[in-house]
Amino acid sequence: MIGVIDYGAGNLQSVASALTKLEKAFFVAEKPKDLVRAERVILPGVGSAGSAVQNLLESGFIDVIAGLKVPFLGICLGLQLLADFSEEGGVQCLSIIPGRVKKFVSSTLKIPQIGWNKVELVKPSPLTKNIADEEYFYFVNSYYFDAPAENIIGKTLYGRPFPSIIQKNNFYGVQFHPEKSGECGLQLLRNFCDL
Repeated sequence: MIGVIDYGAGNLQSVASALTKLEKAFFVAEKPKDLVRAERVILPGVGSAGSAVQNLLESGFIDVIAGLKVPFLGICLGLQLLADFSEEGGVQCLSIIPGRVKKFVSSTLKIPQIGWNKVELVKPSPLTKNIADEEYFYFVNSYYFDAPAENIIGKTLYGRPFPSIIQKNNFYGVQFHPEKSGECGLQLLRNFCDL
């Protein structure tokens, strides 16, 4: 059973719809104690880091996420919250994967990045099984997670290369929205559900 954390993120329903399409059993975790029965956990994310961290603190989820031993997937902002620190709002994050979340700086590119972009797979992972190198996924982000090379599974170019799939132990994160990325996104979610 997959627990999808509800902390006020805007894409919870689209994640739930994708899991329903995949016929994967899930529940919405409204309280930290709900995660006791989760065999996998998804942290969706749309919004700002400051309010997300505040919501996780107030709901009590921030205290239990780092201790999870089951496979965990952070999506978009849900990935960025795994970092040590985010420049968006200048907030301390969960410090599960080392690194900082930084703002894109460009005089020629539109920020936020909105739309389809390629993901270069730089390291094999069960999360990317049956997904070809340089497939397109759907992004909406003004910030990126500047993570250590050993934690990077995939990277994307938007003015500069940035990590778009990250892993440390049982914690996985993707900068794009797999739930809005067509068949490739569904395959990634399927892979996560099968970990």
